[in-house]
Amino acid sequence: MAMTKAEAAKLTNDMLLRGVIETVVKESQLLQLLPFMQVTGTAVSYNREATMPAAQFYDVGDTWAEATPTFTPITAALKIMGGDADVDNFLQATYADPNDLEAEVIASRAKSVAHLYSESFVTGNATTNPKMFDGLVRAIPAAQTVSPGANGGALTLDLMDATVDLIKPGRPDVLMMSKRSRRKLSALRRASGNLLETDVNDFGQRALFYDGIPIVVDDFVPDTEAKGTGTNLSSIYALRFGQGVGLMGLEHGGIQIEEIGELETKDATRHRIKWYAGLALFSELGVARLEGIAA
Repeated sequence: MAMTKAEAAKLTNDMLLRGVIETVVKESQLLQLLPFMQVTGTAVSYNREATMPAAQFYDVGDTWAEATPTFTPITAALKIMGGDADVDNFLQATYADPNDLEAEVIASRAKSVAHLYSESFVTGNATTNPKMFDGLVRAIPAAQTVSPGANGGALTLDLMDATVDLIKPGRPDVLMMSKRSRRKLSALRRASGNLLETDVNDFGQRALFYDGIPIVVDDFVPDTEAKGTGTNLSSIYALRFGQGVGLMGLEHGGIQIEEIGELETKDATRHRIKWYAGLALFSELGVARLEGIAA
C-alpha cells in the first residue's frame, strides 16, 4: 500500500516518531507529495514496458498476426539512511523540559535525513557512491529531456510547454525547480501578460501553479550544472507520481527511532534515526527534464 509521509504520520501513536515524520515532511515539499511503497526484502523488481504490441488493419478473411509487448526488468534497491542523535545527560537533567530537549535533538537529526533524501532524489549517483540510489539526473532518459541548446540557454515558455508535453498519459503532478528558475519563470509570465497562478495546496499552504500544475521549489535542485561550454545552469523537472505511471519512493518499515542507550565514552544517551528507503521509476514517460537553463 502506498501513502505519503504526511499520511503515515497520522497513523502512528508514538508521539516522538510522529514528530520525526512531521519534521521530515516539513523540511521537504517533495516528501509532502511523493507516495511511498512498502517493500518486503531488500529491493523491488518490476517490469517496465519497452514496446507495445503492434496493431494493424485487416481485410475479411485475413490471417491475424500475433504480437506481444516487450518489457525491461528493473530492480530498485533499498538504501540505508540515517544517523545518531546524542542527548547530553547533564543538559537533559537540568533542562526545564527534558522531553523538549530530547525532541529537539532528534528533530535536528531527522531534518538531516530529510535533506539527504531530497538531495539524493535529484542528484543521487549509485555509480560514484553505491551506498545511495540514483536520482533524477541519472534516471531520466535522453528522450525525455529538453534543452535550449548544446551549451544551455535562456528559459522560454515554449520550452516549458514542450517539457510538460513529454509526460504521458496526462499531465505532471508537479514541476520541480530551484528558486532561481522560479524567478525566471515568474518573469517570463509577467512579460507575457500572465502571472503564475496562486492557490492553496492540499496542505493548506500558499502555492504557485503553472497552467494548473503545482510548482515545487527545492533547494537541492542545483544552479551549478554544466552543459557543453555552459556553466551555472539549472534544470526543471516535470514529474508524475504513482505505481505504473511515474515515480514512487520505496521504504521498509518507515522511519524508525531506536534507543541505543548510555554511551561508554561520554555522559550522553544515544538515539538512532534510520530509514531503509529508495526510489523507483516505474514509467519513463512519467518524468521529463528541461536542462541547461542559464542564469
